[in-house]
Amino acid sequence: MQKSPSPSNTSPQYVEVPEEHTGERIDVFLSSAIDDLTRSQAAQLVRSRLVLVNGSTVARPAGRVSSGDAIVLNVPAGTGPPEPESLSLQVIYEDRDILVVNKPAGMVVHPAPGHPASTLVNAVLSLHPELSCGEDDRPGIVHRLDKETSGLLVVALHEDVRQWLVSQFKTREVHKEYVALVAGEPPSSGVIDGPIGRHPSKRQRMAVVPGGRPALTEYEVLEHLGHASLIAARPLTGRTHQIRVHMDSIGHPLVGDAVYGGRAHRRLMPGVLQRHFLHARKLEFRLPDWPSARRFEAPMPPDLEKALDIARSHDRR
Repeated sequence: MQKSPSPSNTSPQYVEVPEEHTGERIDVFLSSAIDDLTRSQAAQLVRSRLVLVNGSTVARPAGRVSSGDAIVLNVPAGTGPPEPESLSLQVIYEDRDILVVNKPAGMVVHPAPGHPASTLVNAVLSLHPELSCGEDDRPGIVHRLDKETSGLLVVALHEDVRQWLVSQFKTREVHKEYVALVAGEPPSSGVIDGPIGRHPSKRQRMAVVPGGRPALTEYEVLEHLGHASLIAARPLTGRTHQIRVHMDSIGHPLVGDAVYGGRAHRRLMPGVLQRHFLHARKLEFRLPDWPSARRFEAPMPPDLEKALDIARSHDRR
């Protein structure tokens, strides 16, 4: 390794290696530690000498990390506002104020390290190139979904309505409902009240921790399938990975969740489910020109329907 100054046109990110990741490839570790960064993108940053370990550059993605290593990623800074891109995007509803879209799994909501383009923002800009409200790199964005979570998102088309929606999210007037497949058989309904913050040792994860931000999730079981259960989950707050963290905290992680589910739960859908089973299926909020709240719904996508059919067939054996 050799010393290298940080490039002036980059945005640094800092990560410390937890003990349990000792001996892991650096590209593998970075892709798990940094949200929305894939292994191939991490490897390219390493090859471009944009990654420093304990102050020295590394050039081999196969290099190994050790407990306590201090890593700096000098992620190339954006070259300007996001550009319109003609990407496939299902519009559920549109008027002069908002777009309601059904985000596919695998699409990042807005530009982020490792994902400067091909995001939902780029797709929305192809429909509304004049959009400029909100932050420069996330125009119109009021809330977000994880990359691998599919379902409903509302996008504001001008600043007044963006502020209107932001206010409703803050006062918990927006009603969101997700459908999820979880391991095991939780009680038929429940309320999970657990503050969420960074995991004390696994820094790429969130967890229910003392001193975390207040978080509240209601759920009810729609189907018990023996080894798994289909639930409807309604988060009353908007914390990072909230449903995934809360269901894991009561011993029923989402099926297919590579971060919170563990190997045992991923084996429930071998070769079938390539992501965690979570879909934002209902969204309800008020609009300035409507006398009452509007509700929107998005059907379950084919990959989750297939996984659910298989789970049901296992239950009949």
